[in-house]
Amino acid sequence: MKTIFVNESAQPRKWYIIDAEGKSLGRVAAKAAYVLRGKNKPSYAVNQEMGDFVVIINADKVAVTGNKAKDKLYHNYTGFVGGLKTFTYEKLNERHPGDPLKIAIAGMLPHGRLGRKIMENCKIYAGAEHPHAAQNPQALEV
Repeated sequence: MKTIFVNESAQPRKWYIIDAEGKSLGRVAAKAAYVLRGKNKPSYAVNQEMGDFVVIINADKVAVTGNKAKDKLYHNYTGFVGGLKTFTYEKLNERHPGDPLKIAIAGMLPHGRLGRKIMENCKIYAGAEHPHAAQNPQALEV
């Protein structure tokens, strides 16, 4: 059997929209990562960027269960001595509303050049408005 190589530029790309209001953080991130990676297509290849575009709205209203809002910690190291910054989910969501979702999705993608390239296809917005209406995104249920 021969290996099939698909030209990335010839691969048709679709736009999807996910409304994250009241939905679980992990479930939204998992569905978005699945579509961004291109695993929903028969032409999926591990080493190629074949995924679709995903627009996530209402990222600030994503739900977390239990005490995660107060107990879940996000760490950022500046690179300097004593430069470890730690934020709770509440503080991070208050300061940068889309970041917890962005961090969760990035953790489910490859860690390298390909993952960073795929992450550019994910558009996250805190509110209900987004500038991608011209692409006519299809609703994606979580």
